[in-house]
Amino acid sequence: MATLDVYNIEKQKVGTIDLSDAIVNAPLDNADALFYEAVKAQLASRRAGTQAVKNRSLVSGGGKKPYRQKGTGRARQGSIRASQWVGGGKAMGPKPRDHEYHIPKKMRRAAIRAAISKRNADKALLILDKWEPGAPKTSAAVETLGKLGLESALIIDSKSNDKLSKSVRNAKGYKFLPVEGANVYDILRHPALVLTEASAKALEGALS
Repeated sequence: MATLDVYNIEKQKVGTIDLSDAIVNAPLDNADALFYEAVKAQLASRRAGTQAVKNRSLVSGGGKKPYRQKGTGRARQGSIRASQWVGGGKAMGPKPRDHEYHIPKKMRRAAIRAAISKRNADKALLILDKWEPGAPKTSAAVETLGKLGLESALIIDSKSNDKLSKSVRNAKGYKFLPVEGANVYDILRHPALVLTEASAKALEGALS
């Protein structure tokens, strides 16, 4: 078990929390390979895959042979919509496809554990006792994050913390995610990770 300090939103130490070494001190020997596979799968799954071009059967016109087969001195042609013609259909062009694929669950969990452990090793993991704004207000959230000394960070808490989510979503450089949405890409994309005691325990349970 690892013991980490817990702070309030004024960055005053208010206690400690015990978390499994598996989530905050995971081995980082093969972390780069895990990060690569997890991020590649996540970004591939985000692709729309809607790129497409028309082949000769989809281009309008060209039903008539442009000129007779023989006697003109030109190469024989069957349609002005063939791929060699300007404005013709494209041969073997891209078609809509699904780029989504998934890595094994054990690998994905291991990658998230390694990402959290990397933030801990970099001294960029901050655990708060709680953060429950009275009202959704971006300026107040940015002020609080400034007091915590964070210019950019990923905040993870319960999805029921709607006021915090709304406070952070318009703040440049910051992002809020529910515990269920924790992922390698967003953890690595932000230089700091902020967890509440509740979200840290929830992640420990989900990733153990």
